[in-house]
Amino acid sequence: MWPSMAAGKSLRKRMSNNIYATHSEDLSETMVETQISNQGSFSPRKSFIAQETFKLFVSSWNVGGITPPDNLSLEDLLDTQNSMADIYVLGFQEIVPLNAGNILGSENSNISKTWNALIKETLNKRMEIEGRLQNTEFGETPRVHPIKMHNSTNSSASDFQCIISKQLVGIYITIWVRAELHEHISYPSVSRVGCGLLGRLGNKGAVSVRFWLWQTSICFVCSHLASGGKEGDEKQRNADAARILSHTIFPTSPLQKLPRNILDHDRVIWLGDLNYRINLPEATTRSLVKNKEWRILLQNDQLKTELAKDHVFEGWHEEEIKFAPTYKYNQNSDDYYGCNKRIKEKKRRSPAWCDRIIWFGNGLKQIQYNRGVMRLSDHRPVQAIFMAEVDVLSNKFDDL
Repeated sequence: MWPSMAAGKSLRKRMSNNIYATHSEDLSETMVETQISNQGSFSPRKSFIAQETFKLFVSSWNVGGITPPDNLSLEDLLDTQNSMADIYVLGFQEIVPLNAGNILGSENSNISKTWNALIKETLNKRMEIEGRLQNTEFGETPRVHPIKMHNSTNSSASDFQCIISKQLVGIYITIWVRAELHEHISYPSVSRVGCGLLGRLGNKGAVSVRFWLWQTSICFVCSHLASGGKEGDEKQRNADAARILSHTIFPTSPLQKLPRNILDHDRVIWLGDLNYRINLPEATTRSLVKNKEWRILLQNDQLKTELAKDHVFEGWHEEEIKFAPTYKYNQNSDDYYGCNKRIKEKKRRSPAWCDRIIWFGNGLKQIQYNRGVMRLSDHRPVQAIFMAEVDVLSNKFDDL
């Protein structure tokens, strides 16, 4: 670890460039590849609110500082072999190595651009296939997302577009929506909170993104909490989560009353490497994992325990876990790291469900929770699908 004096000097220098600012007042810096219209005013005489359900795909993956190869397939990560969602939310941790140069230096956006290019190619390739299948089959294939209520002249309905993305050192979140939803997204903004070195640098922390879909505010939090497998390390993870909740502040608008804090939004989903471990001896944990005794392991899972005691994430929910721990694997292998007895004991890591997706509030129904098989890093990605209720503005009185 670097001397605190040197780190503090570098921190003050980087703060002057807004690298570790807790929130962004400049909405323009959050926009990627698109301009989004403002939907702040409507005529009550011509409109009413209906409720529609949209399908959200959410995934989190700690990629261990490994640059994705150009030919990396993301079909498993995005689950494109199944029916497509309306909105895709991808959160990454450690997209760059967490070394001094990346933590204290200028932000490297080249890697995030590579990930976005791979995501765009995978999503839109699948949409092309889906479109051809619909054209060749008899009748119309049922769609899981609501029929478009307004005509869009900006882009093809067969495309997914990135509406917003943001990076904090190794933490990166990127959000993609169907083109027909593009014009109904408003008030996008981001807030970044560092929890790492000196309690504020970005090697640990969160990037939060919010926007309105029609009349419903939605917030996603992508985080990387404190690491460590020693007893009591979960307290620091709890503290990181509390800091993120208290320090995440979104900008307001003079024309619209907008939520300022994470929990003020209508729908909230938190994803990331939360780093909670299993409170059992390593040998016991490995034996239970080998026998797929998930129930016993989860009874000793730190996050489950802390939730039950209301020590963290009070009021939040997590779907039942029915998959193997996501950490720590040998790279490009299905073997957990440390299963080789020749590795020194202090370097071994017990398997754990470090990577999680949780949610808060009403109007969300989780219908899937699993993990992917991507072997690029020592983590496996986690994936969740939600059905989200959204208040939709309609001009069609005939639908009443």
